[in-house]
Formats: sequence, structure tokens, C-alpha cells
Amino acid sequence: MQSSHVGKLYAFGAAAFAIVIWGFAFNAAADSDKAQIQALEQQLAAAFAARDVDKVMQFYVPGEDLFVFDLIPPRQFVGAAAWRKNNEGFFTTVAAGSLTDEISDLDITADGKLAFAHYTSHLVATDKSGAKTELVMRTTDGLKKIKGKWLIVLEHNSVPVELPSGKADLMSKP
Repeated sequence: MQSSHVGKLYAFGAAAFAIVIWGFAFNAAADSDKAQIQALEQQLAAAFAARDVDKVMQFYVPGEDLFVFDLIPPRQFVGAAAWRKNNEGFFTTVAAGSLTDEISDLDITADGKLAFAHYTSHLVATDKSGAKTELVMRTTDGLKKIKGKWLIVLEHNSVPVELPSGKADLMSKP
């Protein structure tokens, strides 16, 4: 009778140990994914500030699977080629060395295959005529791990709008 209890206790202990080890492994994988996505978002902001469209595009899924809502018309960009063209057009309007993109309040949720990241960007740019633009933008990225690499498949950029006036709040604060 006692060996039966010992066997049950041993099996229970082994199962509990396996669950604890699985939990550590799962948390380590989630932490690794979050670190990779944090690095991706920081590198994307740096590439954007450098006006390096080739570097910017390496963080997005290639082909037609990319979908982006941006601040400027048109309402949406479908596919990497459309998003690339939009960024190229924007970069041609900005004076060299005048663009900064600082992200803050980054929050990431990842499950190993899919992830969401949201943050705010403080953008400052001077156009070629010398006019300065500054804004705080909200971004939400949907990411997918493809062949071991996180890529953005959905991006939504926005600013709050005061509805009665229709005026955008370009320097929004929490």
C-alpha cells in the first residue's frame, strides 16, 4: 500500500516538475520574442530616422500580405510595394539629417507565432523648404514569426482627433 502512495507521489512530483520546467521554458521563449520585437521596433525607428527605405522595409513582410493604415492619404496601403512607395515619397520631402523618430511606451504581447506591439513615436522633421513638423503618433503593429524572424504584417498609425472641430491632436499626451 505504501509503495502505491509513493508511486503516486513520485508521479505527481514528476508532473509538477515538468509543468514548472515548461513554464520556465515558455516564459524564456516569450521573453526572447519580446526582446526580438523590441529590437525590431527600435531598429525600425532608427532606419526611418536615417531615411533608409531598404532598411525600413526589411522589418515588414514582403509581397501583398502587408496592410498599413497611415496618417496621410490614402486611407490604406496594401502590399509592401505600396508601403515602400509611400515611404520613398515621404523621405524625398525631408531635409537630410533632419528626421528623428523616438519611440516610447512600447508594450509587446507575443505567443511564439503572432505578436502585437503598441507604442508612441515622437517625430520631428524639417522639409526641404525649412518648415519644421513635430508630432506624437500612436502605432500598433501586428507581427508574425516567419522562418524564425518577426515581421510586421499589419501597422496602424494614428493621432487623436477632437471630434467637434475635426482638429488632429499632433502633440497628444496620455
